[in-house]
Amino acid sequence: MTESDLIALARRAAANAHAPYSRFAVGAALLMADGSTVTGANVENASYGLSLCAETVAVATASAAGRLADIVAVAVIGGPMDEAGRPTGTHPVSPCGRCRQVLNEAAQMAGRDLPVHCGAAEGDSVHTYRLSDLLPNAFGPKDLGIA
Repeated sequence: MTESDLIALARRAAANAHAPYSRFAVGAALLMADGSTVTGANVENASYGLSLCAETVAVATASAAGRLADIVAVAVIGGPMDEAGRPTGTHPVSPCGRCRQVLNEAAQMAGRDLPVHCGAAEGDSVHTYRLSDLLPNAFGPKDLGIA
């Protein structure tokens, strides 16, 4: 699966975002070791602190299937929602700090430095980073002697 394919899946997931408060839709797609994919969209809550990011939804879905250590790549897109609720915009987004930490948990459990493809809701602009570049000196399972 190409970077473009993974970004396309993240864009499709963002169409299912529940973001009535921020009006900012985010979609994430995870590539698994066997070539399958898992997606997620942000889910906001009237009690703002209970909202879930798209990346966290996707990682939790993978974990619930017993596949936390199978994640090999991540794609995330996002943008302001139009009147129909579709994400728009040509500026690539990257995972927030919380999501970087959640992704780090999976990466360390698998012994991988995940590529993170950050795209825009529209257009071809994609920036690819290693997770270790987005979250240097990360604390995780290896610091607790688990991974």
